[in-house]
Amino acid sequence: MTSLRPSSARHTAPSRLLALQTLLAVERQNCFAYDAFATFAARAKLSHEDQALAFELVYGVLRHRATLDWQLNAVASRPVHRLPAVVAAILRLGAYQMRYLDRIPVSAAVNESVKLAKGVKGRDWRGVVNGILRNLNRLEVEWPDMAHDPVNGLSITYSCPNWLTRRWIDRWGLEVAEAMCRHTLTIPPLTLRTNTLRRSREQLEARLGEEGYTVSRTSVSPQGLILEKCGSLQALPVLQEGWCYVEDEAAQLVPLLLDAKPGQRVLDACAAPGGKCSHLAALMQNQGEIVATDPEPRRLKRLESNLHTLGITCVKTVNISHEANHAASSFRDTWVQQGFDRILVDAPCSGLGVLRRHPEAKWQKTSQQLDWHSERQSGILEQVSPYLKPGGVLVYSACSTEPEETTQVVSRFCQDHQEFCHESSAGWLPPHAHSLTNPDGDFLTSGFRYNMDGFFAARLRRT
Repeated sequence: MTSLRPSSARHTAPSRLLALQTLLAVERQNCFAYDAFATFAARAKLSHEDQALAFELVYGVLRHRATLDWQLNAVASRPVHRLPAVVAAILRLGAYQMRYLDRIPVSAAVNESVKLAKGVKGRDWRGVVNGILRNLNRLEVEWPDMAHDPVNGLSITYSCPNWLTRRWIDRWGLEVAEAMCRHTLTIPPLTLRTNTLRRSREQLEARLGEEGYTVSRTSVSPQGLILEKCGSLQALPVLQEGWCYVEDEAAQLVPLLLDAKPGQRVLDACAAPGGKCSHLAALMQNQGEIVATDPEPRRLKRLESNLHTLGITCVKTVNISHEANHAASSFRDTWVQQGFDRILVDAPCSGLGVLRRHPEAKWQKTSQQLDWHSERQSGILEQVSPYLKPGGVLVYSACSTEPEETTQVVSRFCQDHQEFCHESSAGWLPPHAHSLTNPDGDFLTSGFRYNMDGFFAARLRRT
């Protein structure tokens, strides 16, 4: 496998090297870009400016990868996907700077890419990289005909995989599908949810204003604030002091559907990293008991750390991995005896509703995975539903807009469990969110109104 020489950092800009290392890790390990970036950034110890440029390069390449490949393939003698992964990543980095970053001169983008190529082991790729990028700057690239082939046209124009654009066109029509593809290229807002156990939204808004930040209130969520560019989140005092939690506005609306009350027992069946769990604790005024489960100890530790920062004490975390099966089994015995007033299943899913936040998923997901996720989600519902008390409420949610993971899961569950009644979510949503429901009354943000992520949630009551 072609890779980089350890000495490559000596002859290229550190920001571009960090971006290249992250892109290679994402491709080879199928991991989250944010996690890979954080790992390499901690080792690199770059200035804030260099780290910000590297971050922009990584997410820019991932968002626009299909478009970049189309342009590179038009001027290269060999398709990008047939080149070694490291060479393909170098070309994409160079092309992104040339096509999307006006502040970087074309000559600098080409020269720095050639320097990166010097660090590739084995064959000398500098001439290939130099030639392709200079051709890209010199030659005109023709775009696909949207009218003749809308699937390929949307895929290349908005850098979405063909299988996904075809699916969206078939389901929503060309106009909505184009809007959804375009949405994957947008940079999501930095949205905060006020931790009402500490302060009110008005107090959080006032403090951020006093500290020089520009904020605006969310359109629908009663506790949300949208924060303009603020630099490193690690340096944001209100986050470190537990005044708020970073969470998209759509995600902030899901816990409202449970209508959890102080003193109740609540099960959060897929809790980490703790956004909705901590929101439920705030809605319950930190009174009662929330049992938060997750099969990954590392994610549970992150959840516990977040809860500690937010000052939440009513949550009990439970490791339900195979390694902790005996302990989890004893907890389940207690759950059956005592039951829960509310259960939240924020199910693991494809994440196709949050592609703008995780653009690497565009190149990691396949249509076949939707059925796999659907079976897993149905299995989780089967496992936790017996713990719900009669009259209790279960909310099923997913950060996906695809029917296999949303409406079909709920429909299948209700058909198999006549003791559950499918209720409309509208009564528990803020007034502006009533338009964000499907004909069955489920919460659905597939149209990406109010600049939200794509989320689904259904409310079920055990009769």
